Amino acid sequence: MSSPLVNQTLPPFDELVELAQQNPEAFRQFKQDMCEELILSASDAMQDRLWAQQSHIDRVVNHCKNPNQANVLLMRELVSQMIKFQDVIEQDGYDEAKSDAEVIPFDSWR
Repeated sequence: MSSPLVNQTLPPFDELVELAQQNPEAFRQFKQDMCEELILSASDAMQDRLWAQQSHIDRVVNHCKNPNQANVLLMRELVSQMIKFQDVIEQDGYDEAKSDAEVIPFDSWR
């Protein structure tokens, strides 16, 4: 059973920067705790996928030489995922046999 959704509030950006510069281990732990709290608040059905995604993000970041490289690589990952989502949404492989629902074109809906 999942926990109720949490409302996470981050400290001000400047405080996070200061923490990251002065105590990288505390910053890493803070980030890990925030991610864990959010994942545990998701539905049970989504938690495994979110843990896998977070693990992948952590591996990408750990292989980067600097924060700029991490940002570039994570942006590439995000774009790749968005393209996959777009392909699924726009796929022409709609199987009419799977559904007997009446399809109403959006422009004639109103």
